[in-house]
Parts: sequence; C-alpha cells; structure tokens
Amino acid sequence: MIVTTTPSIEGKIIREYKGVVTGEAILGAHLFRDLFAGIRDIVGGRSGSYEKSLREAREIALQELQEEAQKRGANAVVGVDLDYEVIGEQGSMLMVSASGTAVVI
Repeated sequence: MIVTTTPSIEGKIIREYKGVVTGEAILGAHLFRDLFAGIRDIVGGRSGSYEKSLREAREIALQELQEEAQKRGANAVVGVDLDYEVIGEQGSMLMVSASGTAVVI
C-alpha cells in the first residue's frame, strides 16, 4: 500500500475516494526510562530511548491507518498527517496520530 503525505501520487490516477482514515498510538512513559534517560541515553542532546518510543508509536499509528484503509477497499492513503502530543497527568503519555484519505488508484 502506498502511503504518502502528498495529496496525489505521481503517475497514478485516483479513481475513488474512500474517506478519511486514522490511526493512533498512545504509549506510557516508563518510569525507569525517564529516570535513566539523562544518565544513559542522552548523547549530544539526543535520547535514544525516547527516539525509539517515538518511532514505535509512529509505526503503530501508520499500521492502524493502513489497516483501516484496507478495510474500506483502498490501496493507497494520500495526504497523511502525523501529529505528536504529550498527554495524561504530568505529560506521562505520548500520543501519535496519523490521518489521511484512503483512495483507490
């Protein structure tokens, strides 16, 4: 399945629009990861554990988006937008949401 942030796919004609599809992933921040991120993972201002969590949440959200598109009979998703939010009490959770338009090309 083609998944793109662009509103169209070069060289392809969108034959049918199947509607807006979404995928979400909410991951809790792990206490020990938070506690030791400053000690173990931060190198040059980057935190490997948080980057891994972001990557995992993004992959889950995009997978859910594709599954919803397939259920609607689509074979591509265009106009994909990814949003990242910290939610929960004291910002204890990370939410990644993906949305786009399911289409048949």
